[in-house]
Amino acid sequence: MLTTQIPQLLQGDFRTLARLITAVENTPEHAESLLSGLPGGSTRIIGITGPPGAGKSTLTDALITQLLASNKKIAVLAVDPSSPFHRGALLGDRIRMGAHFSDPRVFIRSLATRGSFGGLHPEIIGISTLVASAGFDYLIIETVGVGQSEVEIASLAHTTVVVLVPESGDDIQTMKAGLMEIADIFLVNKADHASADRLVSALRHLAGKRAQKSRDWVPPVLKTVATEQKGMAELVKALEDHQNSPGMEKKNAKLMVEKAIRLISQRRMRDLDVSRLQQLVTQYMQAGNLNLYRLIREFEENGKL
Repeated sequence: MLTTQIPQLLQGDFRTLARLITAVENTPEHAESLLSGLPGGSTRIIGITGPPGAGKSTLTDALITQLLASNKKIAVLAVDPSSPFHRGALLGDRIRMGAHFSDPRVFIRSLATRGSFGGLHPEIIGISTLVASAGFDYLIIETVGVGQSEVEIASLAHTTVVVLVPESGDDIQTMKAGLMEIADIFLVNKADHASADRLVSALRHLAGKRAQKSRDWVPPVLKTVATEQKGMAELVKALEDHQNSPGMEKKNAKLMVEKAIRLISQRRMRDLDVSRLQQLVTQYMQAGNLNLYRLIREFEENGKL
């Protein structure tokens, strides 16, 4: 029984946490009794997202170093692309964060997207619930790095950090509708490169426009050189400032509602009778009058959805 391992999880045992994450990944329908028996945690979730090549993994490594200096306990979930063969994580962020792998205050786990289009693992809510119960101060979630589709992190993280590099400046207008709208903190990494200041200026202009819509929090624009630990103290301060901002209570309540909606949707989809749906579609197509809205209504009325 998975529930028998709850005491070890609450004590922060890494091996137990790793085993239970695997259970939630592979058999989420069997893990509900475990997850429903856990107490609420106070772990702060930081989402790190941005386009490929922005240096998210290097930044995460540098952020871990900075937080450890304050004696924090940190978990990292690094979401990688899925292998088309075994659906496991294709890349190994644990290798890139090797300096912290053996630190007893740091837990690092690579996850696969498993076909999810939001840049996260499909069972990320359950996995993050496990991590929070293990007593970490911070959970850093690094998204897969596929582009503008990674906005799902904003419905999970208390603070979302959007990482860009000077080369992103030419694409900032096209990114506004996606990643640019979810940032609580803008971060220009590799800021020692040319044109960094131009990107910072453009981002501050964008943040100013957002501030006109909401005065609870104006996203700061920070410069970092993660490979040299430059700007990391400023990033930690911005994270703390955001956590203590006036609108956080309202935001946290919204996050819980969004998580609840996602869990309800997943549960309903789990009961979906796909074979019956396929039969119904075939019948409609053979009759030559396929209308998805009528089909779904019949499907629901028969109690199959």
